[in-house]
Amino acid sequence: MMADAKALVRAMLDAMNRRALGELDALLTEDFTRYCEATPEPVLRGLDAYKAFLQADAVAFPDNVQTLVHCLADGDEVAMYVTYEGTHQGPLGPMPATGKPVKFDFAGVGTLRDGKLADLRLTWDNLTILRQLGVLPEGF
Repeated sequence: MMADAKALVRAMLDAMNRRALGELDALLTEDFTRYCEATPEPVLRGLDAYKAFLQADAVAFPDNVQTLVHCLADGDEVAMYVTYEGTHQGPLGPMPATGKPVKFDFAGVGTLRDGKLADLRLTWDNLTILRQLGVLPEGF
């Protein structure tokens, strides 16, 4: 089960990096839920809502790549530490494109159900991203 959980995370990130979001149907449950306080919608419910979020992210950072750094599994839970890199080339909420690159790490813990990822709880530091984009007041 642990090897399967790790393979599932790798396959999910690979599909996301290739923008092959249809492949997520085989990896995530239909009622997949994503929790992340760092985003405007802290809870996304449903696979379609998650795909829409990923599509919007690919507009803001069309060259984004997510690289798995660490992955641990324990029973029906899987934890990941990932590096995200991309260039801000499209709107990010109310913020217009800056053309600047970002690189930051995020972590997540997910639960598996029936061989698929059923939920994912993510966290990252938005200040790191906003600093790299140059949108914070000087000294912040």
